[in-house]
Amino acid sequence: MKVKVRQERCKECGICVANCPKKAISFSEEISVTGYRPVVVNDELCIGCGICYTMCPDWVFEILGDRG
Repeated sequence: MKVKVRQERCKECGICVANCPKKAISFSEEISVTGYRPVVVNDELCIGCGICYTMCPDWVFEILGDRG
C-alpha cells in the first residue's frame, strides 16, 4: 500500500507522527499555503498499516492500492 498526503489539509498536530509504528512520517521543512509544516511520508519505511489514516482528524491521508 502507498499513502498519499494532502498537504493542504495538514495542521501540524503531530498525531500521525506520534502514532506511526515505523516512524515513517515526519514534518516537512517547507510551509504550506495554509501556514503549517505539513507531514511527509517516507515510502521506504511505510508499511501501509493505515494508522495515520485512522488517527488523523483532518483527513490528510489517502490509502492507495499496491504501492502506487
